[in-house]
Amino acid sequence: MSAYNVLIAVTVLLCIFAVVCVGLAHYAMHVTPQTFKQALAWQKDHYDISFYDSLEKTGYTVEGYHGYKLPVQLMKNPLPADRYVIISHGHTDNHYGMLKYAKIYLDLGFNVLTYDLRAHGENKKTVCTFGILESRDLELVIKDTRKRYPDLKVLGLHGESLGGATTITVLKYAPEVDFAVDDCGFAEIISIMRQGLKSLHIPSFMVYPASVFAHLMYGYPFTKMRPIDALKDNKIPVLFIHGSDDTYIPASHGERMSRATKGYSEFHAVPGAGHAASVLTAPDDYRKYVEDFLKKLSYI
Repeated sequence: MSAYNVLIAVTVLLCIFAVVCVGLAHYAMHVTPQTFKQALAWQKDHYDISFYDSLEKTGYTVEGYHGYKLPVQLMKNPLPADRYVIISHGHTDNHYGMLKYAKIYLDLGFNVLTYDLRAHGENKKTVCTFGILESRDLELVIKDTRKRYPDLKVLGLHGESLGGATTITVLKYAPEVDFAVDDCGFAEIISIMRQGLKSLHIPSFMVYPASVFAHLMYGYPFTKMRPIDALKDNKIPVLFIHGSDDTYIPASHGERMSRATKGYSEFHAVPGAGHAASVLTAPDDYRKYVEDFLKKLSYI
């Protein structure tokens, strides 16, 4: 083969490699969100959400990071309550997906706030940064909540999957919150992406060049999406809950973060539970984990 033909072959291979990396970066950072109708229908099929209709609810908009608009909903406790919790949903989901956690907190005497993360629900289209920008949004929701509800005495966070990663990542900014609960969040996104590529029979090392392209295209490399790094100096108590049979984000992620945080933490693995299914698989145990955690902190 002539040097010219070799050059052509190498050029073609490099172009294919670049196209694949661009495709991976684009796919990873763009969300196809569930509609509100789809999310609500799924909740109704899997557990009782009849409590939701009778609640007094207030909707409003909070200005997130760089002016991104976030719709927030307050579910007011039927009884007078000065405790609040902000619940962050998972990837492709929306605020309706958090009703399965809302009932626990309502029963424990909390007012519950849910919101749609950037690029989710009916929000303006943008990239998903797996906790980087999402945590800056949550930081502003926290500040707004403190300002909006002057009766507030206790403020907590609860997140599922991407929402869990967002809940942990925001701790790096030392927000004025009293506790956090992370359900099946990832410690870092790289290993999850490597696992996903393997399942698609794509060499897992491709995640690293794709990360470079994500940085070039959107400004956020996958290698920086590491909630666990937020725990190095964290002193806010954190409860980690994870399904033992979670094949999407293994329970080891929760264990690693529980060991990494500087403050008080607990880790509970729910036997037989898959991804984001712990509260449905073992509702009584799940409620007890949350209740006992809050009792130890004297918040209930």
